[in-house]
Amino acid sequence: MKKVSPWGWIPTLYFAEALPYIAVMTLSVIMYKRLGISNTDIALYTGWLNLPWVIKPFWSPFVDIMRTKRWWTVTMQWVIAALLACVAFTIPTPFFFQATLAVFWLTAFASATHDIAADGFYMLALTEHEQSFYVGIRSTFYRIATVVGQGLLVIVAGQIEERTGNIPAAWSAVFLILSLFFLSVAIYHTRILPRPPLDHSRGEGATPRQILREFLDTFVLFFKKPGIGQAIAFMLLYRLPEAQLVKLINPFLLDPVEKGGLGLSTSEVGIVYGTVGIIGLTVGGIIGGIVAAKGGLKRWLMPMAWSMSLTCLTFVYLSYCPGQPLWVVNACVFVEQFGYGFGFTAYMLYLIYFSEGPLRTAHYAICTGFMALGMMLPGMAAGWLQETIGYQNFFIWTMVCCVATVAVCPLLKIDPEFGKKES
Repeated sequence: MKKVSPWGWIPTLYFAEALPYIAVMTLSVIMYKRLGISNTDIALYTGWLNLPWVIKPFWSPFVDIMRTKRWWTVTMQWVIAALLACVAFTIPTPFFFQATLAVFWLTAFASATHDIAADGFYMLALTEHEQSFYVGIRSTFYRIATVVGQGLLVIVAGQIEERTGNIPAAWSAVFLILSLFFLSVAIYHTRILPRPPLDHSRGEGATPRQILREFLDTFVLFFKKPGIGQAIAFMLLYRLPEAQLVKLINPFLLDPVEKGGLGLSTSEVGIVYGTVGIIGLTVGGIIGGIVAAKGGLKRWLMPMAWSMSLTCLTFVYLSYCPGQPLWVVNACVFVEQFGYGFGFTAYMLYLIYFSEGPLRTAHYAICTGFMALGMMLPGMAAGWLQETIGYQNFFIWTMVCCVATVAVCPLLKIDPEFGKKES
């Protein structure tokens, strides 16, 4: 069989990896807001949708052991296509909230499983040199998908809303588009993905007892790592302000001025948060990576923590000064997302640093579980808190939570040379 160029599948694979997560965690929030669900219910129930990514490490060994990564990747794409179609067809029903939440829950599990398989397939299908060469490509297409999901698709929903006046129909159309895209991707990848010799089922010949022991040893060794307490505190608290903020940004942009929001249309939110915000996030991440490569993680940890903290002030400003021109709103969202992207670099580098060792892949997966938990728990209560104290006090509260972001950083012991580019 003719060798398939990585350019033939890496862009489409990582574009597809991003979209279900965006659909579950971001599009669902905007859709529910437009369909009249309260901020309390939106934050609580969509917060629960983080759970599959929290517990992903518990079933990642089974994806690793049973069947091939290629099989899991393609199968999950077929499943996600079907589930997104189910979302589209249940939106117009009287019981849409319960029905779509149930389907989003299944989509989240399928998406988390797809993440495990696709990342594993990437490492098995490419040489070490190719992995390094294409890592920027995969990240770029993941970001492009984020702009399409949070920007273009939201704008499409907004345009249909304005032309038809039918909000459920607009969002049904968006999820039907997503479903058809995944159907196309599943067909394409079934044919085009390579079949690397290293991609085989590890479960053949292993007894259930051996599989279970290997699974348990992974967790035992993780929790025996030096500094585990400080590391978990950092994973859970570093993003405490953003974990709450992210659940209320879109509702704040959409709510009318009399309710404390900015009163933007759905299309304007697609531009402000889904496009300008993502550009700010991406630029901040790129610059964060450049400076960390020069000075190392230890040197840049505190500046990055302050960057993530101080930029939250932009939403305090917007809540106290409503009626700003759209360019001011865009600038504030860009600054906040830039600061988050810059500060998030330190978080991801520390997860890599703490995962070092013979089981780095499995231990990194456990770290990402704590990362998702740190977003899930504060986010679930954010909607209730905002509706209790109002947007202005809520954004002030997120600034108070920035104390946790800065306070956990001095607890970490980091090699000063980690992250620096070798001479």
